[in-house]
Amino acid sequence: MDDARIDDRTMNRAPLPSQLGPVFSVADAVAAGVTSSRLSALDLHRPFHGVRAVRAPSEDARASLTTSAHAARLRVAALERAHGYACIMRPTEFFTHVTAALLWDLPVPLGLLLCRDDTTPAHADHVDVGVLAPRRHPRGRGVRGHQVRRQLVRVVRHPTRGVLVASPASTWAMLGAVIAHPFDLVAVGDAIVREPMFDRDAAALASVDDLAELAGSGRRVGIAALRSSLGQIRTRSASRAETWLRLTLVEAGLPEPLLNVEVRDRLGTLIAVVDGAWPAVKVAVEYEGEHHLTDSRQWAKDIDRFERLAAAGWSVVRVTKHDLFGRPAHLVARVRRVIASHA
Repeated sequence: MDDARIDDRTMNRAPLPSQLGPVFSVADAVAAGVTSSRLSALDLHRPFHGVRAVRAPSEDARASLTTSAHAARLRVAALERAHGYACIMRPTEFFTHVTAALLWDLPVPLGLLLCRDDTTPAHADHVDVGVLAPRRHPRGRGVRGHQVRRQLVRVVRHPTRGVLVASPASTWAMLGAVIAHPFDLVAVGDAIVREPMFDRDAAALASVDDLAELAGSGRRVGIAALRSSLGQIRTRSASRAETWLRLTLVEAGLPEPLLNVEVRDRLGTLIAVVDGAWPAVKVAVEYEGEHHLTDSRQWAKDIDRFERLAAAGWSVVRVTKHDLFGRPAHLVARVRRVIASHA
């Protein structure tokens, strides 16, 4: 490579037109006056044929990220790829499986965004794209194609992103084939049917009946997992961790807690909304996400709230990620002991 080309590709890059955004089609870039040499510069990469994306800064500090921050970055990367593919998407194509779940902001497990081994690409490096049978599924670099029978999917236009995508209920049914742990399949279902509980909560994406209809719409991979999960889906679980907490306790034989319960004092004043509760014995469980431990204002609010709950006669079992995912047997024993002490 001569010095002139090095200079052109790495040093004196012309700024890209602002209307293109971070991901754009080559056709749109050429129409906006971007030269072919600029499109081959090293600050751009090619997620798909005919598409360019601005490279993110290097992630040397990734090891210092919290798990939630790392997951958020992986989700953003996957969504950027979806928007990149949308630049060249055919009218007969729609997003499916994990890509559809990310577009609906569903809590897919982090493992689905990571490489399982040296030869299996992460979902963050691919997009799931479907077509209705008998059309042949799409192929190409960075595309995981799916041919879907019409009776197994409802295709809709995403209300904010504007792309064609499997409906939320259809997406859940498709994930029965790719989500390994049953608790995670329930967590996605919980997120889809979640009823508004707090200010600014959006309406549920679908109903439990919608999920049941798709699960029973015909033979599909993962049908047994879907049917097993249906009876465990609830409308008041506010997060994946809350779903895992509930199912961990129930699987161990404890009575199922009520979800996101309002606790009030004798005058009817709201004290707190607790993640899970057994009101008859005044015992609650609270999952402490990373922000509860790192945000000083949240920590102060938590202290005040737990003091008020204690004054009202409630005992609260506080649960961390390590408790739930690292030592669940110890967690179950703690909850069982507290419930027994209040019985």
